[in-house]
Amino acid sequence: MSATRPKHLAIWQIRMPLPAIVSILHRASGALLFAAVPFMLYALQGTLSSADRFEAFRACIAHPLVKLALLAVLWAFLHHACAGIRFLLMDIHKGVELPKARASAYAVLGVSIVLTIVTGGLTW
Repeated sequence: MSATRPKHLAIWQIRMPLPAIVSILHRASGALLFAAVPFMLYALQGTLSSADRFEAFRACIAHPLVKLALLAVLWAFLHHACAGIRFLLMDIHKGVELPKARASAYAVLGVSIVLTIVTGGLTW
């Protein structure tokens, strides 16, 4: 082995390809959705239980930080769905060539961000 090899891997200096970034974001969005499920179910149960709790929920989601958190969950859902379709197509060997894989990764990022902006803008 060469004596000039680094002892420690500098993760922040590694330039990852876009399909790898989309794959990591797919996993992160799935984890965010999994973590958000109990909160969403609690909010749904509360809004259906009484009119007072529904009004309390409406007051809660009027706060800008809560809206931002809900926008993050919306992005996670849309990105996870778009990337999931991409991975399903790749499972049947559609778009596995490098140029097509890069193009589909760009498409997943673009579509998920545009859908988040449009849907979030309509509901903000």
